[in-house]
Amino acid sequence: MDKQKLIRNFSIIAHIDHGKSTLADRLIEFTGALDKREMKEQILDNLEVERKHGITVKAQTARLEYEKDGQKYILNMIDTPGHVDFGYEVSKSLKACEGCLLVVDATQGVEAQTIANAYLAIDNDLELIPVINKIDLPSADIEKTKSEIEDALGIDAKESIEISAKSGLNIDKVVDAIIDRIPPPKGENNAPLRALVVDSWYDNYRGVVFIVRVFDGELKVGDKILVYSTKKEYDVEELGFFTPKSKKTDKLSTGEVGYVIANIKNIQDATVGDTITLAKNPTDRPFEGFQKPKPFVFAGLYPLNPEDYDDLAEALEKLQLNDASLTVEKEKSESLGFGFRCGFLGVLSMNITRERLEGEFGLDVVMTTPSVLYKVELTNGETIEISNPSELPQPTKIKAIYEPMVETEIITPAEFVGNIIKLLQDKRGQQKEILYIATDRVLIKYKVPLAEILVDFYDKLKSLSRGYASFDYEFSGFEASDLTKLIILINSKEIDSFSLIVPKEKAYRIAREVLKNLKQYIPKQLFEVRLQAKVGGKIIAKETIGALRKDVLAKCYGGDITRKKKLLEKQKEGKKKLKQLGNVGISKEAFIKLVEIKGD
Repeated sequence: MDKQKLIRNFSIIAHIDHGKSTLADRLIEFTGALDKREMKEQILDNLEVERKHGITVKAQTARLEYEKDGQKYILNMIDTPGHVDFGYEVSKSLKACEGCLLVVDATQGVEAQTIANAYLAIDNDLELIPVINKIDLPSADIEKTKSEIEDALGIDAKESIEISAKSGLNIDKVVDAIIDRIPPPKGENNAPLRALVVDSWYDNYRGVVFIVRVFDGELKVGDKILVYSTKKEYDVEELGFFTPKSKKTDKLSTGEVGYVIANIKNIQDATVGDTITLAKNPTDRPFEGFQKPKPFVFAGLYPLNPEDYDDLAEALEKLQLNDASLTVEKEKSESLGFGFRCGFLGVLSMNITRERLEGEFGLDVVMTTPSVLYKVELTNGETIEISNPSELPQPTKIKAIYEPMVETEIITPAEFVGNIIKLLQDKRGQQKEILYIATDRVLIKYKVPLAEILVDFYDKLKSLSRGYASFDYEFSGFEASDLTKLIILINSKEIDSFSLIVPKEKAYRIAREVLKNLKQYIPKQLFEVRLQAKVGGKIIAKETIGALRKDVLAKCYGGDITRKKKLLEKQKEGKKKLKQLGNVGISKEAFIKLVEIKGD
């Protein structure tokens, strides 16, 4: 039989914590790719942060071999990131497949990311196999889960497979379904090489390693390849696949998934979604929809100890080697010293970067208030992009400010709908749709500014729904908004790190909250400290931190009143001088607290 007909390329998609990585473990174990002593939980999750949060950040692959009816099948499992911030990577991983397993937790039912990922799979014309997991738990409701799959996704759940990924129950049925229901890859082995980059990372010894799915043609060791977006050429030094251990091979044929090493030094030269072809006979059909990763969330990162600056620079450089979406620019702050302005795909990738800096590199960092990418139309007709509030031009030069919007999907028990809608309205949300996907579960769709969900939205949502609501979002473009710059002053000195771009109608409320927090966390000085918030040249809020008072009259046991007055005047002059020259110490807690409030 033709080798291509024995290949099955599939992915596993699920909401966070529905058992995607556990199912991947069982499939690897069941097909004998690794024996018991080599297995560990979440075998495909290599990063410590992935294990801590129970999420997949980097896509991984495993080539599994399984014999059925006398034929040896190759099952290429392409594990996808499970969070919305990595939606582009998920879509490209799914493009490399012909089918996918849609895992739904029988105790939780259909969640927001289940719907988002299922739609991505449907858009890519993939064969969807519903898999209902955790059926051995006492709280599992299999029939209700099936009806939710049918109502929310329009997928026939009669042929869904009921499993327990933890115990391995019915894993054999999952493997049979992959072989029987997912079609083999199409493509012509004699056509010019056309391969899709599914993932890439940096290896200290071998340069960039990237995973490809070959759609047409054949790739051999020694071939000169062309990266379509950059038009750069490289010699293939090594080919192979993961089982999930790496195994070398001489060639990758149509339909196969494997890794390529070609002495590429910069991860920007082989990013997800790019087309790989042969330099001497290039394809004229590159894959559509390729885009360089573009950050939408920005924040300043500063070392808590100034002497750690070089270590932070080195750590960010190492993280950039493996993350083409992370942008880093040097930045100087009046209050925090030297640091870096970093751009991230979204809120999760921002938090993961910070955790990796602190956990893997042992650095203490201060992160300034996150902001988003704004487009500013100037009165002279020019449009600029800004990511830092300090870059916003003077109000007289601005014609309009456009902010990024996201389409949110929230699934919640019906009893919490009122509270969640109030939260969305407070966050300047615009209602799109409210659907009942079961008698007691509701799907809420809203359009919300990205800036409004940056900091505490997810925590508030979980609090209002007692942890039951699930949340997913998708970038939907830029819209004009009535925004202004809020400037914080300490003793009449503008503090750039505390500047915010805020909605005009919320400016006063945010200003009061910021100053209240700063007053609480800035320690008292020997002089009076004035805190002010300014919008468009006008002070809209102020607070005062009283001076520490030393009793200079304590040593005066008697004598003329003029002696006491003289001492008090001397103290007053000293405090006046201190006020002009003294620096106000701002603790790390002040920054953290400021990040937490962001306009509530």
